Amino acid sequence: MDYIIKSPNQLSISLKNARKEAGLSQVSAAKDFGILQKTISLLENDPSKATIDSLFKLLAAIGYDMVLTPRSTDTTEWKEEW
Repeated sequence: MDYIIKSPNQLSISLKNARKEAGLSQVSAAKDFGILQKTISLLENDPSKATIDSLFKLLAAIGYDMVLTPRSTDTTEWKEEW
């Protein structure tokens, strides 16, 4: 499944859903890829406080890649301020 992520909140929801779709608990994903369970919890609850390295480890654990695509020219849908 593809996830379109435009905010930290969408990232946290998408990571959690992807992990569950992979049939992994936080503990098993952490154990398989050498990160702490609390790091996965942080990524799934407040990703703005996690490291990029941790994000890539979790993506590997759940079998996902990060893909960057150009945003559409219609910016009316974007309402969140960083």
